[in-house]
Amino acid sequence: MNEQFKSGFVTIIGRPNVGKSTLMNRLIGQKIAITSNKPQTTRNRIQTVYTDVEKGQIVFLDTPGIHKAKNKLGEYMVNVAEKTLNEVDVVLWLVEPTDYIGAGEQHIIEQLKKIKTPVILIINKVDTVDREKVFSYIDVYRKVYDFAEIIPTSALRGQNMDDVIDSIFKYLPYGPMFYDEDTITDQPERAICAEIIREKALHALNDEIPHGIAVAIDQMKERKDGALIDIDATIVCERDSHKGIIIGKQGSMLKKIGSNARYEMERLLDTKVNLKLWVKVKKDWRDSDFLIKNFGYREDE
Repeated sequence: MNEQFKSGFVTIIGRPNVGKSTLMNRLIGQKIAITSNKPQTTRNRIQTVYTDVEKGQIVFLDTPGIHKAKNKLGEYMVNVAEKTLNEVDVVLWLVEPTDYIGAGEQHIIEQLKKIKTPVILIINKVDTVDREKVFSYIDVYRKVYDFAEIIPTSALRGQNMDDVIDSIFKYLPYGPMFYDEDTITDQPERAICAEIIREKALHALNDEIPHGIAVAIDQMKERKDGALIDIDATIVCERDSHKGIIIGKQGSMLKKIGSNARYEMERLLDTKVNLKLWVKVKKDWRDSDFLIKNFGYREDE
């Protein structure tokens, strides 16, 4: 092992919809976390791994957005995000390109003041604003917290990704390789497939329904000849009216979700997929401790 090898854990935090999952996918070089233009897309802590055999290894924790919780699932998501701040070597905080620091950002600043972990501020989506304005945004944030670094980026366009990686390595301790160099995530394939289905539903459905859905993989079985994987999955929603919308006229919406999900699963698993989807109603599952845990959201992980 190279004595100059560095390794450590990095959490990506920020308010909902600032581009955390897009950034992590871009840094890793392939898609692990689901992305959507709807907030609160990430519900669990997703662990991914970036390895440079010369420099070191970065283990990323992509957390749910820090926001004001409205139900037990929301409380769980916020607790997971805030708990990770003390468990990592570096914190990446993503913000929108603006000179207005709102109540949500103020809340995050208060959380950061309680820790000693180095914080790198990422001002994301700079491709959406005039370049001259970025300097004023940096100046505003520099005055409210003592950041280790401030880096303007566009995760969507891949701007300044090397600067982000180099800055992280600067603050990581020397240490061992936690995962072998081919590992990119600790998520089981079942969990990733469930998230792919949820992402396709988020994209296809209107704003009212997505937060009220979860996906459970009921069966995932490879056929004996290895040429096909059968996947049975259930989309769970909170209302009977939602079930009808998810299924769509003559099953058209469910077919669209399934077709889009199957395409991405086949790329992930590198084999043909036979995907069957069902829709079930479980009223108010987001306020049920049992159902939240049943769908894989566990605070102790």
